[in-house]
Amino acid sequence: MKVAVVILNWNGVKLLEQFLPSIIKYSPEATIYVADNASTDSSVEYVKNEFPQIKIIQNQGNFGFAKGYNEALQFVEEEIYALVNSDIEVTENWLEPITTLFESEPETAIIQPKILDFKNKEYFEYAGAGGGFIDKYAFPFCRGRIFDTLEKDNGQYNDTISIFWASGACFFIRKEVYRNLNGFDPDFFAHQEEIDLCWRAINNNHIIKYCGQSTVYHVGGATLDSGNPKKTFLNFRNSLWMMVKNLPANKLAPILFIRMIFDGIAGVRFLLQGKPKHFLAVLKSHFYLYFHIAKFLKKRALVQKEKYYKINSIVYRYFIKNGRVFADL
Repeated sequence: MKVAVVILNWNGVKLLEQFLPSIIKYSPEATIYVADNASTDSSVEYVKNEFPQIKIIQNQGNFGFAKGYNEALQFVEEEIYALVNSDIEVTENWLEPITTLFESEPETAIIQPKILDFKNKEYFEYAGAGGGFIDKYAFPFCRGRIFDTLEKDNGQYNDTISIFWASGACFFIRKEVYRNLNGFDPDFFAHQEEIDLCWRAINNNHIIKYCGQSTVYHVGGATLDSGNPKKTFLNFRNSLWMMVKNLPANKLAPILFIRMIFDGIAGVRFLLQGKPKHFLAVLKSHFYLYFHIAKFLKKRALVQKEKYYKINSIVYRYFIKNGRVFADL
């Protein structure tokens, strides 16, 4: 089974210098690509000079994560796409458990490895951790990460299970599935596009797995850190768009309404924390929904699954019942 490791890059020469060597060292069975989003630094020259064996795909603009991958993957023909952030350190034999799972389970379409924190390697990393789920109101959470609470890796998630979403930080998907689903939604630009793609995959009867026998380390926030209001805007906006696209018809209006109330509470919390720019980012995300909701209603899939969530509400479990780790849910 042929694997393409595809690293999306934008002005990330320092990250490539730091993390490309581990990918090359531990991925001898894969073809490695760098998909460049029209960088203005020395990224492309660095790769060409230092790693001539790597294939370079040069996009014509900075298309963000979603469209950036869509554009680049038109030129990648391997059976399995391993979409890897430029701030990921891989480990020895990281690919073998993943490819074995794909080979033994033809119905499995998407797989995520265990994702630990590069800066604190005993703990899970925010983006993906031990496999992703969403709650009733489409709040994403992971085994190993509920909101901002991260668990220590004690081997509790060294298993292989079905999950709802796989992290875009290290995201394996069959080429035919990616293309049949038309890839990531380019309107998302960045953030939560992988959850939207996974939701669409599940609505089309595909299976998504977490494979705890494969481990990678993720820096997180290397491109856009959590303190940036743009990140807040993208996360809130894309969550709402994702719900409009994928929620079952009989759940869409009531759940979207309640979620928007939760967003309002989060916005007030930002104000109380002295973060007015983040409050404005939440407000802006809602106005984007109002102006573009017709467009996203047209994008709705033909089929939506009723039981899409893991539990009723992690907001209640986390803030009221003090359920800080996955086992408490």
